Amino acid sequence: MRRYLLNFPFLIFSALLVTSCATLKLEPPPPAGVQISSQPGKMTVSIAGRPFTEYHFLNTPKPFFYPLLGPTGAGLTRNFPMATPDGEEHDHPHHRSLWFGHGLVNGVDFWTEKPGTGRIVHDKFTAIRGGADKGFIRSRNKWLAPDGRVLCTDERAVTFYNTGTNTRLLDFEITIHADHGGVVFGDTKEGTMGVRVAETMRLTQPTGGVNPDSHIVNSEGARDTEAWGKRAKWCDYSGLVNGKLAGIAVFDHPQNPRFPTWWMARDYGLLGANPFGQHEFEKISNEQVGDLKITAGQSVTFRYRVFLHARDAAEAKVAERYEEFARPPEK
Repeated sequence: MRRYLLNFPFLIFSALLVTSCATLKLEPPPPAGVQISSQPGKMTVSIAGRPFTEYHFLNTPKPFFYPLLGPTGAGLTRNFPMATPDGEEHDHPHHRSLWFGHGLVNGVDFWTEKPGTGRIVHDKFTAIRGGADKGFIRSRNKWLAPDGRVLCTDERAVTFYNTGTNTRLLDFEITIHADHGGVVFGDTKEGTMGVRVAETMRLTQPTGGVNPDSHIVNSEGARDTEAWGKRAKWCDYSGLVNGKLAGIAVFDHPQNPRFPTWWMARDYGLLGANPFGQHEFEKISNEQVGDLKITAGQSVTFRYRVFLHARDAAEAKVAERYEEFARPPEK
C-alpha cells in the first residue's frame, strides 16, 4: 500500500499525459535536407521542407528549371512562357527560367525554339538521390536536328545543396559528347547557360525607364549595361521581388573552356554565360573566331554554380562565395 501511495502522483501524471496525447494531433517533424520527388514530366526539389525548383524534362524544346525560388520563397525567375500572369512581357518565349542551350550547333539553332530549330530531348535519368546536405539529378539527353538526326548527346549532373535559410544553391555540370560525329558550337551571342530573372528585377521595366533598385555587376567591376559582352568569373543580377531585394549570381568554373566566359547580360532580364560568342561580343570581323570544335568521339565539360541570395551582390558576399566554388577540393 505504501509503495502504491508513493507512485500515485506519477500514475496520475501518466494518465493525464496519455489523455492529452489522445486529444492532441502530434505534427510530424518537418522533412530535413534535400528531397527530390517524381511527378508527370518533372522532378520536384525541396530543401528543408520548402519548395525550391522543378526540373521539367518532357514535352518541351529543352529541359529547364522553373520556378527558381529564393531563400524567402519568392520566385526569382520570370513566369512566362510557363505561365502568363499580369504584368509580364511575352518577349523571348525561349527564355525558360533556367536552362542550357546554344544558337549555333553544327549550324542548328538550339536556343530560340522557332519553327525548324533543334530540340534537346530527355533520354533517361541515370541517378536521382536526396540527402541531408545535398541531392542530385543525373540525366542523359539527345540534341536533335529538325530532321530528327542526333547531332550530339549530353550528360548533366545537377546538385542541390541544403545551405540554410539565407541562400539557395545549385551546381550545373554538363558534358557534351560528340558521339555522332564532330560537333561545332558556333560563334553567336545567342547562348548558353541562361537565366531570365523576375520581371521586377529587370534594369529596364516594360513601361520604360530604369529601375533604380536593380543592378547587374560582375567580378571585374562592370555594372549594369556595361556588363554586356564582357568577360568575367561571375555575374550577378539583383532587384526587388515582392518588395525585398534579392539576386541571382552565375559562377563560371576556372576549368571551363574559354574561362573567364563572356556574359550575355541584358537590361531586360537575361543573364547568360556564353563561351562561344567572341566575334559578336568583341566586334571581331572573323565570324568563326569563337567556334569551339569537338572532335568525333571526344567530349567537353562545363561547370556552373547558380547562387540565389537575399540583398545585393556585395551584402550577399558573392565574390567570397565564388572563391569557395573555384577553390580546388582538398586532397
